[in-house]
Amino acid sequence: MSPKEIRYTPRNLKDMLIEMKDTSELMVDLAYSAMIYDNVDIAEEVVRLEDKMDTLYYHMKIAALLSTRRVEEAAEMSGVLQVAQASEGIADAAGDIAKIVLMEMGIPMELKLALREAAETIIRATVHPDSKIAGHALGDAEMDTQTGTWIIAIRRQNDWVYNPNHETKIRADDVLFARGHDEGVPLFVELVTNEKYIAKEVKHEKVLHDLEKAVNIIVDMKDMAEMSVGLAYSALLFDNEDIAEEVKAIEYKMDCMKHELQHWVLETAKHVSDVNQLRGLLHLANASESISDAAYAIADIVLRDIELHPIVTIAVRQSDEVIIRITVASCSPIVGKTLGQLKLETETGVYVMAVKRSDKWIYSPKKNTQIQVGDVLIARGSHTGEEALIEMCACLLGDGNK
Repeated sequence: MSPKEIRYTPRNLKDMLIEMKDTSELMVDLAYSAMIYDNVDIAEEVVRLEDKMDTLYYHMKIAALLSTRRVEEAAEMSGVLQVAQASEGIADAAGDIAKIVLMEMGIPMELKLALREAAETIIRATVHPDSKIAGHALGDAEMDTQTGTWIIAIRRQNDWVYNPNHETKIRADDVLFARGHDEGVPLFVELVTNEKYIAKEVKHEKVLHDLEKAVNIIVDMKDMAEMSVGLAYSALLFDNEDIAEEVKAIEYKMDCMKHELQHWVLETAKHVSDVNQLRGLLHLANASESISDAAYAIADIVLRDIELHPIVTIAVRQSDEVIIRITVASCSPIVGKTLGQLKLETETGVYVMAVKRSDKWIYSPKKNTQIQVGDVLIARGSHTGEEALIEMCACLLGDGNK
């Protein structure tokens, strides 16, 4: 099949950068979920978005070239192109993960089932015209309380709504993408599609040795790949070398984990009759590590002190999903509480990616992580979620920093 011709149409550079950031981050979420849950529909969505990213990157390059006339402008624009290229790299790696499903590369079902217990899932469902939520705003639909899931994106024909808020209206035939746990899947699907949910029966043979080790490596690679992207954009937004150095450290750890997973595959192959069952894991290791490489390319802009065009920080700030950095004061009501008690994801729609405590970082903090005075929270979420988080962390009236 011949490649599709792309025709240049003038677009705002900032808007394209925002769209590339949002699209690439969504693709990573969708790709891992498609792989773990063997979901062809979601994998096809990733490939569709990969094609969209190719077009966006093409337009970005032309728009950047047309906007420069002097050496100083070209120097600033080089950073913009580096961010765009890294976003494209993230998208390509996500596409590679999705192809594990579409090309039926081998990942043993025993491993997928174990991964499902360790990770949240992403569900895709199309809104039936007779669904109770059709025509209602997300806030009125109360998906999180009714189904234990929350909407991360909506596809409306060829348009996408990233990180929709409470005011976003749901329309018939919208394709909803939600994040949640297995228990919420039937409730979500039945509410959205107006049809009875029928779970697939999965049969598998137990053949893998040291399965827990492989599960731990893959979950860590998934979490760290996703986090490295968020931290890289944080480093840009706050021009923070400390955060950029953490992205660099994650990239090194991902290299080590890739080699560890490859070694596990080679060791396990001795006990498996058909080694093709393990081929997808080698592909997954390479793709996951590529995501962290691309994130490091973004952080590298800060580390090398490249003169950055203001459009980049504006784009990151105005993205549908924003990066939030909050230092916890001694008078904050969240001091001493765990993330599980605070229920930030359901109360504010914000996800805490990392906590900096003194000179150490806690990546992907767990529910039992207790908030302490002076902690720096790095979180991601919507603009309304940011306001809710700031309000939750704010000192009570009459208190001051002690």
